[in-house]
Parts: sequence; structure tokens; C-alpha cells
Amino acid sequence: MWETVARQIKPLRKRARVVKAQPDAKPDQDAAPPAVAAKAKPVRPTQAAAKVAAPPPAPAPPPLVALGRRERSHLARGRKDIEARLDLHGMTQTRAHRALLNFLERASADGLTFVLVITGKGRVSETNPERGVLRRQVPHWLGLAEFRSLVIGFEQAHIGHGGEGALYVRVRRAR
Repeated sequence: MWETVARQIKPLRKRARVVKAQPDAKPDQDAAPPAVAAKAKPVRPTQAAAKVAAPPPAPAPPPLVALGRRERSHLARGRKDIEARLDLHGMTQTRAHRALLNFLERASADGLTFVLVITGKGRVSETNPERGVLRRQVPHWLGLAEFRSLVIGFEQAHIGHGGEGALYVRVRRAR
């Protein structure tokens, strides 16, 4: 019964498996001859050209990781140095975004580990009860793909370094 089922199926692979003959098996008169390797279908030139022309997809940037409790404590107490600072006070969003990107690229190229980005706390006004556009935007920017290749993680700074208006940023070293 198995031989009847085996004869009716088609292989999933393009290359046929080599069937080894068993020495003690008796040849069956009803059995079909062993399968011949099937030829693979030729690939159309347009498909081959499209596969060669298309560049491989860029790898996804690594995810952000929160700073460890020990690292944050060492930074807050001054046991680890903050190797550079960037103050974004008074900048527009466009200018601040460009400055932050350039600053992190330089920090990564220089091999710095921890930097401080000062956004400021922002002003409270009658028309806008929410505080600080840059204070809200910088964490969002650091989560974008263009920054994730430069940043390992970030966290709000200790009160001595600016508190809510500053961020500790751990920089990814350039390869």
C-alpha cells in the first residue's frame, strides 16, 4: 500500500533525492522505475535581474536599552564622568534636531560613552499648559532609526545634572 501512495506523490524540492537501493529487497515487477532527477525550471531573466539589482534590505537598528541602575547611580554621584554636554536651550526644533544628530555622530566617532543632553524644562504659559517642546521631542528623536544606530539608551538625568530638563545618553561606539 505504501508503494502506491509513494508513486502518486510529487516531490516538494526542485532536486530529486537519490534513492538508495536496499540489497535484500526483491525487485517488484509492478513497481515503477526509480525517479530520474527532475530539471529545475529556468528562471526568467527579468526575475534574475530584479534579484541582482535590488540591494539587500538594511538591517534594522538595534533597540534602545535603559541605563542600568548602577550606571545611573555612578553618573549621578560623579563616579563616572559625563564626557560631553549639549545644551539645546533656545533652539528651534529643526536646529536642535540637526545639532543633536551631529553631536551624537561626533561622540560616537570619538568613542565617548556617556553624554548629557540638556533640553531645558520649558516655560508654562496661559496658551500652552504643556512644558517644553524639546523636552518632549528629544526622547522621541532618540527612538528614531537614525539615532538608534548612535545611541544605546537614555534616561532622565539626576537633579544635580538638570533633572527633568536633561537626559543621560549612552553612546554606541563607531565600528
